[in-house]
Amino acid sequence: MRSHSYDDVLSGPRKRKVPEVPAEPGLVVEDPASGFCGALVKLEYGNAVLEDRKGRHRVFPLGPAAFLLEGKPVTLVPVREKPAAVTTRSASGSVKVTGLKARVARDSRIWVEGKHDAELVERVWGHDLRVEGVVVEPLDGVDSLADRIAEFGTGPGRRLGVLVDHLVPGTKEARIVETIRDENVLVTGHPYVDVWQAVKPGAVGIKAWPVVPKGIEWKQGICAALGWGEPYEGWQRVLSGVGGFRDLETPLLGAVERLIDFVTTEQG
Repeated sequence: MRSHSYDDVLSGPRKRKVPEVPAEPGLVVEDPASGFCGALVKLEYGNAVLEDRKGRHRVFPLGPAAFLLEGKPVTLVPVREKPAAVTTRSASGSVKVTGLKARVARDSRIWVEGKHDAELVERVWGHDLRVEGVVVEPLDGVDSLADRIAEFGTGPGRRLGVLVDHLVPGTKEARIVETIRDENVLVTGHPYVDVWQAVKPGAVGIKAWPVVPKGIEWKQGICAALGWGEPYEGWQRVLSGVGGFRDLETPLLGAVERLIDFVTTEQG
């Protein structure tokens, strides 16, 4: 029997290393045994779930050279998660203060019309407000704004910033605001019927906010048109779509920023 030398072994055919490919969803691969070709849906329990062009799903075990990619054997491997980036900006776009300890609340306040307004302001500006020690309170409407201001008692170091919905010329809200003559009160607003509408449609997965016919309560009309159920359910959809200031319309951004500046400015 002929013995093989070390040189013979080295000179023989070498196995090619099969490339490893990250298992990105949507990657189109083929199972060579069955000929089933489809897009990768997900990896689960050591298997790959593929979907073909007819929407059929098949499950195949993972393993070395288990699939073909563009006709060549590959080994699918889980996608490595990238380290989370260090966040240096808050949801409002301001510089984020690390190790924040909330400041003792100022005497000055920001008032908004309702609960939804307060929750939206908290979602985007909450970090800034805690840094500055500013409390946001819902008014439940502005019909009695002048009386509420009188009860509050403004003065140096005790300012009020008020955010008003639908603040456009000729509206009830505009007429109420025109009666306020207090240098320690700043009223700003946005042109939208409700603060929901100040959220960009794309942030909540729609092309545009539906037009609600007159005589129908706006939130009810929106939820009916979009199939969102009751207003409290619709609001959860809206709020969950807001991740930061880029999801809000410019008029609301400017209005809130001016209020924060006003109530945090030290008076001489």
